[in-house]
Amino acid sequence: MSARPDDPKPYYTAHVFACVNERPEGHKRGSCKARGAEPLRNYMKARAKELGLADVRINQSGCLDRCELGPVIVIYPEGIWYRAGSTADIDEILETHLRRGERVARLLLRPEDGPLKGA
Repeated sequence: MSARPDDPKPYYTAHVFACVNERPEGHKRGSCKARGAEPLRNYMKARAKELGLADVRINQSGCLDRCELGPVIVIYPEGIWYRAGSTADIDEILETHLRRGERVARLLLRPEDGPLKGA
């Protein structure tokens, strides 16, 4: 789906969804929460505020269906997916993607990197 000329301007320039889904312990796919996603999401939210990124919204999400690759985040409107496993990764995403509009190539997730929806 693409934007239409009569659409209102977005409220945020970027909207970040960080999976914090939790699966039962020992689940074969694992979960983002079990891999430390919740403290990383909290860090990202606080750090974005410290950096003055008022036009960026950081939210938690339920399962994004790429559990094996977690912790996973997706940034809209671009629809760019990242694996962010440390605060250093979060800092790099905030600076490179959300401040400068570039991509963090080493953290990018592509469709072929994990299970497709329904797999």
